[in-house]
Amino acid sequence: MNRFPLWKNLLIGIILLIGIIYSLPNLFGESPAVQISPTRAAFKADATLQQEVADELHAAHLDDSRVTLSGNTVLVRLPNTDTQLKAKDVLQSRFRDGYSIALNLVPASPAWLTAIGAKPMYLGLDLRGGVHFLLQVDMQAVLTKTLQRNTNDLRSQLREQRIHYTGIDNNTNGVTLHFADATTRSEASRFIGNNYPDLQLTEQNLPGDFILQATLRADALKRLQENAVQQNITTLRNRVNELGVAEPVIQQQGADRVVVELPGVQDTAKAKEILGRTASLEIRMVDDTHDIAAAVQGQVPFDDDLYTERNGMPILVNKTVLLTGDYITDASPGFEQQSGQPAVHVNLDARGARIFRDLTRDNVGKRMAILLVEKNKSEVITAPVIREEIGGGRVQITGMESPQEASDVALLLRAGALAAPMDIVEERTVGPSLGVDNIRKGFHSNLWGFIVVISFMMLYYRMFGIFSALALLCNGILLIALLSLLQATLTLPGMAGIALTLGMAIDANVLINERIREELRLGTTPQAAIHAGYDRAWGTILDSNITTFIAGVALFWLGSGPVRGFAMVFCLGIMTSMFSAVTISRALANLVYGRRHRLSSVSI
Repeated sequence: MNRFPLWKNLLIGIILLIGIIYSLPNLFGESPAVQISPTRAAFKADATLQQEVADELHAAHLDDSRVTLSGNTVLVRLPNTDTQLKAKDVLQSRFRDGYSIALNLVPASPAWLTAIGAKPMYLGLDLRGGVHFLLQVDMQAVLTKTLQRNTNDLRSQLREQRIHYTGIDNNTNGVTLHFADATTRSEASRFIGNNYPDLQLTEQNLPGDFILQATLRADALKRLQENAVQQNITTLRNRVNELGVAEPVIQQQGADRVVVELPGVQDTAKAKEILGRTASLEIRMVDDTHDIAAAVQGQVPFDDDLYTERNGMPILVNKTVLLTGDYITDASPGFEQQSGQPAVHVNLDARGARIFRDLTRDNVGKRMAILLVEKNKSEVITAPVIREEIGGGRVQITGMESPQEASDVALLLRAGALAAPMDIVEERTVGPSLGVDNIRKGFHSNLWGFIVVISFMMLYYRMFGIFSALALLCNGILLIALLSLLQATLTLPGMAGIALTLGMAIDANVLINERIREELRLGTTPQAAIHAGYDRAWGTILDSNITTFIAGVALFWLGSGPVRGFAMVFCLGIMTSMFSAVTISRALANLVYGRRHRLSSVSI
């Protein structure tokens, strides 16, 4: 009656063994590490680089480090944070060009656990330490940039179609075009309507001026804003990858905000600088035909912009953008061969290479301006004279003030430009010591809660209380193993979910034990009482857990951030508790009482 077949006992044992193995990595914690990642396509992380890193550390008397190869990254594990900082300085001076050197924290699990894929749970910001940013996308800048692009496109397209206009400018509402007569305006309206479906056209007549106002349609504006946020999220992910952050959280919040959490980041100032910058590249032609002195006095030609070069000299640059950073496939810092000055080496894709080749071929002897655009502010980095046609898609940008600026600009160009500027509206930093304190408090709260619960169960239900306590312990092991297998991120709300799960899991055993006691009071034999207790309590346990599981799913579906983390732990805990409270505790009861044919009493 109260016996499991051998295969079922073996299956329960195997599940528990797997749970123990895959929960073990969480006991070993994390080690400080330095991560070396190639930033150029020509460089690879291989055994040669691994040996070079080891030799460099040995020369610096950092022999207590452990160098391993992980994918396209070399990891150096260090015993403490002081050694970690020394190792970073040593490696940065040796591998500055073409590699990203970043501080990180990596699991300290033994090699045999790592070999079978047993990894610890990722720790969230509140447990590991790091930085939290809430960034807001400047939607007005998105609109302004789009209208400026439409203005430039319309100016060139109308010229090609020989549709004469008297003026064109953009404002906060849209693009305004001026014509000398209604016939020309109608011709322009038909052309724009056929080729620019996102623009809504309205006409206005003034004395001697026939105006055509082009504004973005509501659906196009909404799509533009959504695309801007998604492009910014993609770019932020690329930049975070360049920083070498493990398990970052980058997600949209609301219509125009993005949450960025970088666990384990120690150089928060650097992270803030890289995430917030909006550098993009523009190549335009220099206008040497107009009087620069008149432009400085305020008489700037209509098709030009007035800038100041880094040497302090004014320069007129044509408004037409001939090439942008969208065509860049790779960018790396370096030095100019002849002068030895810091530079950025840029590789263009096939289309960009073709545009640049034609541009240099058609403008030999003229000056070309390379501008760095950040937060709608453009700066002329360099304006060299085109000596010859440049093919091959490789461009060298000089004029950098320092190697650090060259490195930062290369990173930004390589990761891509933000679609719009982003402002940091909220910033929180959690120190590693505070994260350790949170872990200690969370662990102690779970431990003391577990001790109190099992003490009550053993005192009140005796032997069956011991079964319940062992089942509860197995529940905790299986829950941690599941979270580790899923590579979930554990946060303080998640630890609260574990505590709540352990507290609620004992309810099923209380139902079973009380049902057994009720059967015994009715005069049922002990073996029959145990059998009836488990069988008749199962329906109630299933109903209560299903309703609770539905609430957990709703929290996960509708919630965000910490609420979702809590809900995930809660739902997994419900599944493990149903298995442990019913199956494992019954297996223990069967092993102790099931083989006794003449059972006179049970300890309950």
